[in-house]
Amino acid sequence: MSGDRRNGSTTSERPPLRIACLGGGPGGLYAAILLKKLDPRHAVTVYERNAPGVTFGFGVVFSAETLGNLEEADPESFASIQAAFRYWDDIDTYVDEAKVTSTGHGFCGCARGTLLRILEDRASELGVELCFEHEVKSVAELSDFDLIVAADGANSAVRAAYAEHLKPEIDLRDNRFTWLGTTRPMDSFVFIFRRTEHGLFMAHAYPYEDGLGTFIVECSDATWRAAGMDRATEAETVAFSQHIFADWLDGHSLLSNRSIWRKFPTVRCGTWHHKNVVVIGDAAHTAHYSVGSGTKLAMEDAIELAEAFQTAGTGDVPAALETYERARWVDVAKVQKAAQTSLEWFESADRYLIQDPVLFTFNLLTRSKRITFDNLALRDPDFIARVREAFAESVGMPLGSDGTAPPPMFAPFELRGLPLVNRIVVSPMCQYVARDGVPDEWQLVHLGSRAVGGAGLIFTEMTDVSPDARISPGCAGIWNDEQQAAWARIVDFVHTHSQAKIAMQLGHAGRKGATCVPWEGGDNQPLPDGEWEIIAPSPLPYYEHSRTPRAMDRSDMDRVISDHAAAARRADAAGFDLLEIHMAHGYLLASFISPLTNLRDDGYGGPVEGRMRFPLEVFDAVRAAWPADKPISVRISATDWAPGGTTGDDAVAIARMLKDHGCDVIDVSAGQTVPFATPNYGRMFQVPWSDRIRHEVGIPTISVGAIEDADHANTVLAAGRADLTALARPHLFDPYLTLHEAARYEYWDQPWPEPYLTVRPRPPRDGALKRVLPPREAGEAGSGRPRDVRTVDGPA
Repeated sequence: MSGDRRNGSTTSERPPLRIACLGGGPGGLYAAILLKKLDPRHAVTVYERNAPGVTFGFGVVFSAETLGNLEEADPESFASIQAAFRYWDDIDTYVDEAKVTSTGHGFCGCARGTLLRILEDRASELGVELCFEHEVKSVAELSDFDLIVAADGANSAVRAAYAEHLKPEIDLRDNRFTWLGTTRPMDSFVFIFRRTEHGLFMAHAYPYEDGLGTFIVECSDATWRAAGMDRATEAETVAFSQHIFADWLDGHSLLSNRSIWRKFPTVRCGTWHHKNVVVIGDAAHTAHYSVGSGTKLAMEDAIELAEAFQTAGTGDVPAALETYERARWVDVAKVQKAAQTSLEWFESADRYLIQDPVLFTFNLLTRSKRITFDNLALRDPDFIARVREAFAESVGMPLGSDGTAPPPMFAPFELRGLPLVNRIVVSPMCQYVARDGVPDEWQLVHLGSRAVGGAGLIFTEMTDVSPDARISPGCAGIWNDEQQAAWARIVDFVHTHSQAKIAMQLGHAGRKGATCVPWEGGDNQPLPDGEWEIIAPSPLPYYEHSRTPRAMDRSDMDRVISDHAAAARRADAAGFDLLEIHMAHGYLLASFISPLTNLRDDGYGGPVEGRMRFPLEVFDAVRAAWPADKPISVRISATDWAPGGTTGDDAVAIARMLKDHGCDVIDVSAGQTVPFATPNYGRMFQVPWSDRIRHEVGIPTISVGAIEDADHANTVLAAGRADLTALARPHLFDPYLTLHEAARYEYWDQPWPEPYLTVRPRPPRDGALKRVLPPREAGEAGSGRPRDVRTVDGPA
């Protein structure tokens, strides 16, 4: 690097820096190594409060991707690290008496002490000054340094001192954990779930040397207290854990090393640097140990930091730190997001113990969304075959004509006697092309093609119950005979030419009504003329520029209830199989449910029971008007994504009330209630609420929200996070998605329309059938990688 020209000068022409690294862990040592390598003239000092060789914890885990980064950054230390590693491929999951193994995951690890010794030796070799048993009590002591790298851990004193500038947020989670070691030999990553009289205890274990491994015990705070661990000494913690997991330990010991019970702190900072001070590793961001990413993130921070100084010029500290943060932020955010999802899974793990052990293990492996159904099929096709068989058995589905169980998406489902041939749902998607609420050929082709495409259930767009219930002049309705007849034509086509069932979604726009269609003025822009009066529970406009709705009185409520009931009767007369009531996305009924949009004090506001009063009156009227043998679903926003709005706890209460009133299935969406919401987007980002409602309320759910393909659908279904999966944009892109995925998975029993039989895929004549067809090109986790590639930096 020393001969490289950057910013018009060579390294030798730039002034050397005085650099202090606070913390002698892997992040601090590796930053010192790489910054010293960048320019040997730099004076780099590492300050560590502990003596050499003193460390807390036991082993560290890396992935192949991380190893590649380490090799490129410093081949010399990498060679020593690689020589010290243990490698393994399997994950063993123990649930009570059952053991389930999945392979092809690719782990490598070593003792934390070994890693530190390697990095200490390499730093000394390069001329880094190592100051052990030296605690820097204030950054002011380091005023002579040009750069201060704070790698002082999750309880960072530097982060606390600069809190005003770094803006840290620390989320202290509910579960308790303690970090132990074990002498029990292992050749796999191990998860153990033990139900006790006190509650569920879980262990995360992995080897790092012959005969030595890390053993982390985790439980809820309530279980921790019930077991008396809130009063336990370190020795008592070891003895108790040894007793709980005695059958797995098989006579081997647990080891302690400052093994106190703690809550995991999820650390996030608004920025990672101020002037010449930068925080890295756990000081800047933490990721839950269940994805094994703490050491990985810290060392990759060091790599990016050194690269930033090379890019910006080593003398320009502020520019380098800006470059570092911009380059590193996205990757860290992705890992933290996966880690958060994984963390939350373990906080609720006891709800899944009712599952078959194979399906429980699949749920565990896919919890963070970095591993999916198709990805596991590449890693371990035999395991996915077992998952398919276990799922088929759990839903009472026979094996296919080829003797194998189909992917979960092709399993039938039944709602109040309504049979669905598979679990793929076409989401309601507003089309904005109706005239006076009448659907025409566009809706016929739009819905008909997706029914012919093989989906089990097709939803109409949100269909309004009255003229003033529309979002825009282009919205469909069902308040008159002409509309009913037009819908009947579409329903007849679907029933005649496909095996799909078709559902109508009834809605009322409320304060989001009387707006332009999206391509004529933008979303939620008020109509320039021809507008109609809009109503809502409270007189709050959606945007500042939106029209202000009139607060509803009793006569308005009675009319809306009557309109919904009349629409339900028309939907039945048109032949629809299922009816859905739209109580989400900030439309009329949703705006009653959210405390952000319902400010009433007349018994229809206040606590969630009051806010649900009018929506339940609407539901009851629709349920009475709709045939008893036909199912009803309700779409809800499980969270408003905004402070003071509905939460997951509210969603559970709402779903429970709807179930008590006769709802058959909850269509679980989120957000769009207020324009200042801050959604946390990502793949399958709304699935956790479906999962929670399904398990805590005991009602079937439809999951929506960036379920992008059949791989995601199969992941959600096999894990038990929903009963049905709704896909919107994927069906806009490919109306024949289900047929195409049947071909890709080699599911030969999928019915095809008779006019298309000439192109229907057939089994190979020699009868050589593959159980799973690999999905896409190898690449990011979740989209498939070859089995022999070491890909996982933790058991996510």
